Amino acid sequence: MNDAVYGKLGWLDMTVPDAETLKGFYEAVCGWTTEPADMGGYSDFTMMDTGGDAVGGICHARGPNADMPPGWLPYFTVPSVEQAVLQATERGGDILVGPKAVGDHGAMAVVKDPSGAMFALWQG
Repeated sequence: MNDAVYGKLGWLDMTVPDAETLKGFYEAVCGWTTEPADMGGYSDFTMMDTGGDAVGGICHARGPNADMPPGWLPYFTVPSVEQAVLQATERGGDILVGPKAVGDHGAMAVVKDPSGAMFALWQG
């Protein structure tokens, strides 16, 4: 039996053309530090709070993130991305990205709800 808790905020990502510059903005404003994430020829950044916990990511809009919408994107945890996507489309949502596998880590999709707000679904 799976004891995972679903439906909670699992992660925040920001996808922008120049993650290198933007990370400095959040370091100064929020007091975050950065940990580079090797993307094969460039780095995206995991943003760490003052306690050393990861709070989100700032990513370049290229490679696996080329099709991601700009701006902060919350990821909500679900037991099945495929099922959640089906529910979203049946209730008037639009699927913008995916569903797609994320390496060996899980699966994700980006959804626009009927109001136009965007979020991601994460199955890990």
